[in-house]
Amino acid sequence: MGLVHAEIELINGDDISMVRRHIMGEEEVKRMYVTMLVDSGAYNLCINEVIQEQLQFPIVEKRKAQLANGSIEEYDVVDNVQARFKNRATTCRAMILPGDTEPLFGAIPMGDMDLIIHPLKQELLVNPEHPYFAQMSLK
Repeated sequence: MGLVHAEIELINGDDISMVRRHIMGEEEVKRMYVTMLVDSGAYNLCINEVIQEQLQFPIVEKRKAQLANGSIEEYDVVDNVQARFKNRATTCRAMILPGDTEPLFGAIPMGDMDLIIHPLKQELLVNPEHPYFAQMSLK
């Protein structure tokens, strides 16, 4: 199977909260579409410093992560990242990768949004068993 990329909309969730409280207007919400590598081997959502600089997510902690080459690095973690794909959305944390490193869309947001990777089409899809809403397994 080749590499799978998808266009994911990222939105600053703190901005959405401020719109709900009538502190700011909808047009002021920081958002952008990002082409991300869909990686079911990665757990988390990972954005880079360029995306972080534009969307200004709050940094909440530092966390260590093991890379594919076995090395362990420490990264900032941001909170309240809303990710949207087609008719699905989730809010999660994201690790900040250096510079303009390719962002990753990992297994946790994919699972929460009930998305699947179609191996033959090499694309990210809404789960065809649940086309109208995300369904989670609680067992």
